[in-house]
Amino acid sequence: MERCCGKITSHLWLWSTLSFLTLCFAPVMLHPQCLDFKPPFRPQRELEFCIMYKEFGCCDYQKDQELMSKYYQIMDNFDYSGYASCAGFIFDLLCQECSPYAAHLFDAEDPSTPLRTIPGLCSEYCFQFWNKCSFTIPFLSGDPHIANVRENQTSLCHYLELQDKDYCYPYLLNNQRLTQNLGGIQVNSNGCLQLCLEEVANGLQNPLAMVHANDGTHRFFVAEQVGLVWTYLPDRSKLERPFLNITQVVLTSSWEGDERGFLGLAFHPKYKYNGKLYVYYSVEVGFDERIRISEFHVSANDMNEVDHSSERVILEIDEPASNHNGGQLLFADDGYLYIFTGDGGMAGDPFGKYGNAQNKSALLGKVLRIDVDDNQRGPLYRIPPDNPFIHEQGARPEVYAYGVRNMWRCSVDRGDPWTKDGKGRIFCGDVGQNKFEEIDIIEKGRNYGWRAKEGFSCYDKKLCANSSLDDVLPVYAYPHKMGKSVTGGYVYRGCEYPNLNGIYIFGDFMSGRLMSLQEDKKTGNWKYNEICMGVGLTCAFPGLINNYHQYIISFAEDESGELYFMSTAIPSATSPSGVVYKVIDPSRRAPPRQCHYDPLPVRVKSNLIKFVPQETLVGIDLANENFDQQSTESYQWRQELSDHLGKLQASLTTPVPARGTSKPTKNSRRKDRRRKNKSKLESVPHIQKGAVRLAGDARNDRGRVEIYINGEWGTVCDDLWTLVNAGVVCRQLGFQHALKAAKNSEFGEGKDLRILLDDVHCVGTESSLLDCRHAGVGTHNCAHYEDAAVICGNSSYVADVAEV
Repeated sequence: MERCCGKITSHLWLWSTLSFLTLCFAPVMLHPQCLDFKPPFRPQRELEFCIMYKEFGCCDYQKDQELMSKYYQIMDNFDYSGYASCAGFIFDLLCQECSPYAAHLFDAEDPSTPLRTIPGLCSEYCFQFWNKCSFTIPFLSGDPHIANVRENQTSLCHYLELQDKDYCYPYLLNNQRLTQNLGGIQVNSNGCLQLCLEEVANGLQNPLAMVHANDGTHRFFVAEQVGLVWTYLPDRSKLERPFLNITQVVLTSSWEGDERGFLGLAFHPKYKYNGKLYVYYSVEVGFDERIRISEFHVSANDMNEVDHSSERVILEIDEPASNHNGGQLLFADDGYLYIFTGDGGMAGDPFGKYGNAQNKSALLGKVLRIDVDDNQRGPLYRIPPDNPFIHEQGARPEVYAYGVRNMWRCSVDRGDPWTKDGKGRIFCGDVGQNKFEEIDIIEKGRNYGWRAKEGFSCYDKKLCANSSLDDVLPVYAYPHKMGKSVTGGYVYRGCEYPNLNGIYIFGDFMSGRLMSLQEDKKTGNWKYNEICMGVGLTCAFPGLINNYHQYIISFAEDESGELYFMSTAIPSATSPSGVVYKVIDPSRRAPPRQCHYDPLPVRVKSNLIKFVPQETLVGIDLANENFDQQSTESYQWRQELSDHLGKLQASLTTPVPARGTSKPTKNSRRKDRRRKNKSKLESVPHIQKGAVRLAGDARNDRGRVEIYINGEWGTVCDDLWTLVNAGVVCRQLGFQHALKAAKNSEFGEGKDLRILLDDVHCVGTESSLLDCRHAGVGTHNCAHYEDAAVICGNSSYVADVAEV
C-alpha cells in the first residue's frame, strides 16, 4: 500500500467532510449512479485501496480488493521510472469505478453508447497522462479504437474527453456543487424530498391493505375492497386463485367514495404455527349495517388459500351510517389485537350528548384491544388485564383509547434497526371533519379529542372548553388546503435505503400528496417535508418511475421492512386501476448483500400470473435521448417530454391568449383576488360559456386551465383533479389525449383571476368542465397555489400515465 499512499492521501481530504446520514436540503442537480445502474452506498467494510471513496461510492470491500490486485498486475510490467511516473495515474483511473458518478464517467447512463474502458477525462488531465504514461494504455484498455489513436495525443484525448466539465475526471472531485450534498436525500427548491417509485402490482380493485404473514416466505397479500385477497410471491408473480374470497357477504358498491367493504386484514403474530388471520369488513344483517371482525384459518391443504368454512365472528358493531367505518386491524408488540373503529358516520359525531367518540360505553370512535390467543374453547376473545378502563363503571373493557373520528391506516414502528429507538409506537392518521387532518401516536387510556377538537383547533366549542377533557394533541395536523382525507403510513425501518430510517411517510387520499415527518430527538417536535417525485434524471434508474395514481388508499411494509403504498386512478371498489408502488430513495442504497434474505419455499397449487409493469417513467426516454446531466429543475421534464413527442400542432376551439410567467415557488402563495378589470379578450361576445384556454407556458399544448363562465375568465382548483378531467379539457382544445393532470399551480398561479370551479369530477364524456359535477360556480375552499393545469398531446405514448 505504501507505494501509492501519497496519491490516495491527496484525494482523501475532498471526501472526509461529507456527511451521508442526514437530509440535505439543496436543489437536485446531480445523478449519482454506479455501473450496476443503482445508487451509490457506504461500504460496510472500509476500503483499503480506493480510500477516497471509503465513505460513499460504488465499491464494496470485495471490489476494492479486485481493483488493488489489478493495479499491482499492471504496475509489475514497469521499471522504477515507469512506476514513479505512472502509479498515480493508474490508481486514479482504476478507482473511478468506485466513484459515485461511475455510470456517468463510463457512459453507462446512456444505453446508446458503448461502455468506456477508461473513464471520461478532462482534457488537461488527459494531456498530462499522455505525456507521461501513454505506454500504459494497452494495460488499461483493450478498446481497438484507443489502440489505433493512442500514438496521437489530440486524437486520443478527444476520444477520452468528457465534454461535461462538471463531471469529467478529476474536475468532479473539486466540484462542491456535486459533492457537498452527495448521499443525502435530495430536496428541491420548495423543500420537497425527491423520491422515486417501483411498480409492484397492478390491475387491482381499490387495494386497501397489503400485509405479510411474517412466516419467512416473504409473500405479500393484497386485499381489495370488494372482499378478495390475493397472494403475491417474492418474484411478484400473483397466484391465479385468491387467498380469500368473501365477496358474497361483503357490503360495498361501485359508487365512487363508498367507504364500506373489506377494510382490514391482519395475520396473527404466530401465524406460522397457528395459521390464524383476522379480517374487518362491512356486512348487512337484516336492515342493519355492521362492521364485522372475523377469525379465519388457513387451509390445511393449501398454504395459499384460506379455509372459508373456518370463519368465526369475533365481534360485530352496528354502524348507524355508511361512512366512518374505521377498518384497521393490527397486532402490536404486546401480542394483542388492536381494532380501530370510526365514530359512526354522518358529520360531527351527532350521536348522544357528546358523541360516540367521547362515550366510553360505545365501541365506535375507539381504539379497541383484545386478546385472541387460546380462544379455541371458551370466549372468542378476552380482555387484557391492563386495559385502562376495565374497572370503570359503564365503560366497555375493550376500549384502549378513545376520542377518535375515523382512523384510516395505522402502523407499529419496528424501531431503529440498531438502537430500537421508537419500537412499538403506534402511528395513526385520523381523518378530519372539514378543516384539519391529523397524525397521532396511540397511547393507553388517552383521549384524542374528537369531537371537541379537530387537529389542534376546537370543533365543538362547549366540549372543547371542558378542562377535564385531558386530550392528546396530534403529532402533526394539516389544513384542508393541503388535503382532505389523511392516509396514515409507516416509519421507515427497512434495510435498503438508510437515509429514510426514522422518517414517517404518509399521504392524503384526496389531494394525492405524499408527505413525511421526522422527529427532532432533542425537542420531540416533528419536522414536515412534502415528498415529490424526482424530476429530470433523478429517477432515471432501470425499473423506477416518477408518477402514481392520485387516490392514495393505504401504505404497507413487506416482511423485510421496505415501504409501499397503494393508489388508484378511480376511487371505486370495482375499478381495476389500483397499483402497488414501492418507495425508493435514488440518492443512496445499502451496501450490496447487506439486505439479502432467502425466502422459505412456497408450495404453489395454483397457476401463476407473471407480473408485467404498466407504469412508465415520465419525462425522459433513456433509450433514445441524451439529456443534460445537471439540471433537474421542475421545468426540465416538461421540456424533455415535449421533445420526445415532437412539436404537436392542433387547431384550438377557443382563442389562446399570451402566456403568463413561469411557475412561482410555493412560498409566494397569496389569497385569491378578484379581478377588477376584464381584458378586451374576455369581453369578446362570441366566447362561449365553458370555453377553456391554457396559460402559464409559451406552448399551446400545456398550461394552467382557465375557463370562461358568466362573462369572466377564472381558474380551476386541483381538488379531485384527475387525468379524466384533464382529458375533457384537452379534447375541448382539439387534442386527442391528456398526458398529465398537473396540480399545485405547476404552470403558475392565476392570481389575477377568480377561482370559478372546485371539486370537479368528470366521467370523460362531457363537452366541458361545466358539464361535470362540481361544487358550484365560484364556490371553493382553495387558493391559487392549487390551480389545476394540463399537458395535452396527439400521441398516445404516455396518454395513460397518471398524474404525479
